[in-house]
Amino acid sequence: MLITLCYLYLWARWGRRPAALVRATVQRLRASRCSFTFCGAAALPRGARVCLSRGGRVFCVGESQSIDDLNKWALFLVSPFILEAEHVAFVTESIWVQGENLQRPSSSSETLVKWSDCCLPLACRPGDPYQLIAEASVDDFSKLGVAFLEDRLQMANGLIPQKIVSVHLQDSALKELKDQASNKQAEILQPSPEASVENKPELDVMEHIGQEELKVLGPEATQQKGGASGSEPAGESDRGVGSLELCHLHLSSCHECLELENSTIESVKFASAENIPDLPYDYSGSLESIADDVCPEREGRRVNITGKAPNILLYVGSDSQEALDRFQQVRSVLADCVDTDSYTLYHLPEESALRDPWSDNCLLLVIATRESLPEDLSRKFMAYLSQGGKVLGLSSSFTFAGFQVTSKGALQETVQNLLFSKVDQSQVKLSVLSSGCVYEHPGEWLSLGKLQGHLENEDKDRLIVQVPFGTCGGEAILCQVHLELPPSSSVVRTPEDFDLLKSSNVRRYEVLKEILTTLGLSCDVQQVPALTPLYLLSAAEEIRDPLMQWLGKRVDPEGVIQSSKVSLKFVSSYTSEIEITPAAIPVVTDVEAFSSENFNLDIYRQNLQTKQLGKVILFAEVTPTTMSLLDGLMFEMPQEMGLIAIAVRQTQGKGRGRNAWLSPVGCALSTLLVSIPLRSQLGQRIPFVQHLMSLAVVEAVRSIPEYQDIDLRVKWPNDIYYSDLMKLGGVLVNSTLMGETFYILIGCGFNVTNSNPTICINDLILEYNRQHGTDLKPLRTDFLIARTVTVLEKLIDTFQDKGPNGVLPLYYKYWVHSAQQVRLGSSEGPTVSIVGLDDSGFLLVHQEGGEVVTVHPDGNSFDMLRNLIIPKQR
Repeated sequence: MLITLCYLYLWARWGRRPAALVRATVQRLRASRCSFTFCGAAALPRGARVCLSRGGRVFCVGESQSIDDLNKWALFLVSPFILEAEHVAFVTESIWVQGENLQRPSSSSETLVKWSDCCLPLACRPGDPYQLIAEASVDDFSKLGVAFLEDRLQMANGLIPQKIVSVHLQDSALKELKDQASNKQAEILQPSPEASVENKPELDVMEHIGQEELKVLGPEATQQKGGASGSEPAGESDRGVGSLELCHLHLSSCHECLELENSTIESVKFASAENIPDLPYDYSGSLESIADDVCPEREGRRVNITGKAPNILLYVGSDSQEALDRFQQVRSVLADCVDTDSYTLYHLPEESALRDPWSDNCLLLVIATRESLPEDLSRKFMAYLSQGGKVLGLSSSFTFAGFQVTSKGALQETVQNLLFSKVDQSQVKLSVLSSGCVYEHPGEWLSLGKLQGHLENEDKDRLIVQVPFGTCGGEAILCQVHLELPPSSSVVRTPEDFDLLKSSNVRRYEVLKEILTTLGLSCDVQQVPALTPLYLLSAAEEIRDPLMQWLGKRVDPEGVIQSSKVSLKFVSSYTSEIEITPAAIPVVTDVEAFSSENFNLDIYRQNLQTKQLGKVILFAEVTPTTMSLLDGLMFEMPQEMGLIAIAVRQTQGKGRGRNAWLSPVGCALSTLLVSIPLRSQLGQRIPFVQHLMSLAVVEAVRSIPEYQDIDLRVKWPNDIYYSDLMKLGGVLVNSTLMGETFYILIGCGFNVTNSNPTICINDLILEYNRQHGTDLKPLRTDFLIARTVTVLEKLIDTFQDKGPNGVLPLYYKYWVHSAQQVRLGSSEGPTVSIVGLDDSGFLLVHQEGGEVVTVHPDGNSFDMLRNLIIPKQR
């Protein structure tokens, strides 16, 4: 009766204002421990009273729903959660939907509401339906409910919400869960009696970040007024950790830490690739969705669905010195033709070609070997072609579609005249070195592409053919001329032949570039920029004099600080007579006249709000890699003079393992020095450092007022992503333990203004403005580097105070893995659901049988692995 009267009163007062009605109902009745349910009208709970009906969905109030057994649920947080007194606990039931039924953004003028932005996930139970326990404030719970009623609620990874119901968590269930977690923790933690720290008061990770007026966005970006900050306390629903007496000690030699630090996992999409909107690789304007297609294709080019830096893979045959020499030859000529800021060239060994899922990130496969291909490898290459892949054969035995490679001894390793027809039917005549083989076809040549080349002899032998394949845009250009070899007296028989090849060398490159362009690559080559000196800058004037005094005591008589990686020579000014090499770089100390159009020191200073980090800057317009610049300074410089190296461009950027990191202008490039005490919360969980850095980049953007909905996210363990579609940044961590301190170099690069080779933050802002009619300003690299360092210091402080639970709520808010399903062990392995991180930063996954296990990423050398995670070896 009481519920009915309250409902009638509220309806009379609020009429048709659903948000106000729902919020007022929850506020007034939550103390009575009744249950609030949002569901379809057909699923109305028995005995419930409907308060609001919208389009076949209802909001109703009924008897209290309780959860008294949490053993079947997988926790998201490391420690047992504690429900906030003024918050509502609730269960969201969802179903998986694929294909045409996959949820897409509403076309309504109403704002789309993301489930993860309005609540803190606490636990999940995979199955059908997929269930999530979460907590939210009354306002956010009401916001979620109204969005559900109006079909504006968006879940992640193909989940469609079916029901939201508030629940009461029984004290017995919480106690049982706490005991269970404590027992589990005691099993895995090692005692360290002498290690303890003092409890600190709770700290808001984003204190002053995004809550005060932005000081400077730079000449291109001034702050918009109005709008709430996207930041929130990272410590919500967590408590101080206190003593470190039961912390597992992770050293720099720890196998688990090294495994995590030296490996990565690709973003996994539950929906099939053809249903995920992609962004054009050759971005030049607004962001556009690609029309759904089984074989994505645009203007004859293969679309890079994963969004990672495009790869050109070179297969040169079996593992031998001859093959490695051939790889260097082919790589060298291709690097002269394509823009190496846009493509990365990798060797594809036979073992990797058979084992690894390389095709997902391969824009072009180059086959340059005379050896016959093994049958299983040939099937792999044909499967790649059938999916829309592009293949370039260079004097290779690889053929298909009825073509045959026929040997003609008279042509072998001889210089011949080739007539090459371009796509536009124009022709190029040049002298080439023949492989001694020609292409023959028993039937008609009608199915060939326009691009082709034949000899000027009586038989008009075909040495270059363009062969389309399949219905997905796959094609190969096969050559039996040595376009990969430069003119050399060692490969020709006579000086006259050498002269012929030399005179045709420019046309050889013209033909090769025409072939590569036809296969979808850009051949607009940019010259590698010359190295520039470093500038020693300070973010605070008060540390300038102590810095110079310290430096005067550390340099040798020649003004040099030498390390194993680079020699830094400190000079008062720079002249062109001073040589700059990757191993010896001058550092200018008198910087009163310093200026750079790519780095504004005043903007950096005004947005850096740290106690230690990022105070002393080594800045370069062009440098080999920022990861080497701090090597000779990191162990000596006082911690209050926090070091950071910042560059506009890198010529030898480093990625994970042997991967290269593309570093075009517009990418925020830095290496930050951080010192972490060994016997501290973070010192015993060093793998979390890379998680904190990637989180800091995302929060640096999304905590700016009005920028909180820019869809920038983190991908475990070390990537920054646009939604779950495309990578735009990454983190590389190198740590050294000396005595009781970890000295950690955190390399970070993320795209701010450069649309190529993938996408950048300003692209996301531009697209957000287009969709929402806003006028958010583009951001600068110097501004975002300063904010990122500031956020990182706050995150580290919070982690040291409260452990993983101090930062995991914010991490889960932004990560791309919520409810993702992946394969465990192999492509045929069991399907599991990602549920969170463990105490060491590894992934926790839920298996169908109910068991929660810890996994780590497979160390795939190409950083291409998708949809696979490998169980940790114990």
